[in-house]
Amino acid sequence: METYGKILLVAIPVFLILVLLEMTYAHRNKGKQMRTNDIISSLLSGVTNITKDVLGLSFVIYSYSWLVRHFALMHIEATWLTYVIAFIVLDFSGYCVHRIQHEYNFFWNGHLIHHSSEEFNLACALRQSISGFANIFVIFLLPAALLGVPEKVIAVVAPLHLFAQFWYHTTFIKKMGFLEKVIVTPSLHRVHHAINPEYLDKNYSQIFIFWDKLFGTYQEERPDIPPVYGITRPVRTWNPVKINFQHVGLLIKDAWRTHSWRDRFRIWLMPTGWRPADVEKKYPVYKIEDVYHFEKYNPSLPGRVNPWLWVQLIALLFFICFLFGNIAAIGSPGIFYYGLFIFLFVYALAELMDGSSGAWIWETLKVSCGMGVLYHYGDWFMLKTYFASGWILVTGYLLLSFIMTLLFTRRD
Repeated sequence: METYGKILLVAIPVFLILVLLEMTYAHRNKGKQMRTNDIISSLLSGVTNITKDVLGLSFVIYSYSWLVRHFALMHIEATWLTYVIAFIVLDFSGYCVHRIQHEYNFFWNGHLIHHSSEEFNLACALRQSISGFANIFVIFLLPAALLGVPEKVIAVVAPLHLFAQFWYHTTFIKKMGFLEKVIVTPSLHRVHHAINPEYLDKNYSQIFIFWDKLFGTYQEERPDIPPVYGITRPVRTWNPVKINFQHVGLLIKDAWRTHSWRDRFRIWLMPTGWRPADVEKKYPVYKIEDVYHFEKYNPSLPGRVNPWLWVQLIALLFFICFLFGNIAAIGSPGIFYYGLFIFLFVYALAELMDGSSGAWIWETLKVSCGMGVLYHYGDWFMLKTYFASGWILVTGYLLLSFIMTLLFTRRD
């Protein structure tokens, strides 16, 4: 956890700077205003994902080290060639997992949030799931385990493979010539995120595009079909926690409501979007029929809210970076109190962006949690180590945040 936290201390500001640069470029060079709520919702999703990972709130049914110990037919040294092979194997694993997530009802829940934005930008790359608590997909690394690829190689290659998928989430890089035939480019990934009928369920590859060509899921971006982004059953919320469990919540309700016992069992592994006939008729769910004519989710908020959202984001990033930089010193159970505070922070801010009249309730829970930490420790964990009066600033922030939320959710 500590090592991963230190990696994120570098990655977070880099990603944020790149997102802000894209926003600036869009505004100055293209005259395009990227939506604040959409950007911040994506960043909130990234925060919940990395917080869950750093706190270790997941378990693996089969660990890679277990596969190596039990199935390795040979053992190879960690040479440069080993790293290359591991990267290719990991990429193939990524293709398989990605395709499964798109094509089966239950597994779509763990990936839906990544496609939930109705825009396509660098920030939406950070929309990652917190609902995938059981990682069974390590089984797709069995080829690497059979070859005896050392665990430390996977530990290095995996984050590199993940971070290499960030850059191609943009509309500002057009087609890239011969690279379109080798790697996943922004053009090819725009196709993947599109809900146009011609583009659905295409381009699952993560780094090398030849997997799609090999398995028949390849599609070029066509100049006569501009991509339209999102999902066909739109989430209609900025709240990443709600988005993470929206689909599985519908599956549970459908399995309960249907009169067919057969459908109750098979709904989980049916193609994504499938619903029992009796339930679909009695409990219809809104679906976009014409992808070129629908209203994007954009609840009306007072103009003065937008600057406050950025203030809140800066505060959230401070709290996150402090956690990641001091996770070993904070220790357990402190890190879990901290994690609870972060999740309440995200939920309260997202409810404010949704224009929810109940946002103040979540803000109250967040502030109560924060004040509880200050009372229990007599400090914001170990902030006095760096800044003697830091606890005063945290207290002031919590009070200001509570007051501002009350003002913004007040109904005249």
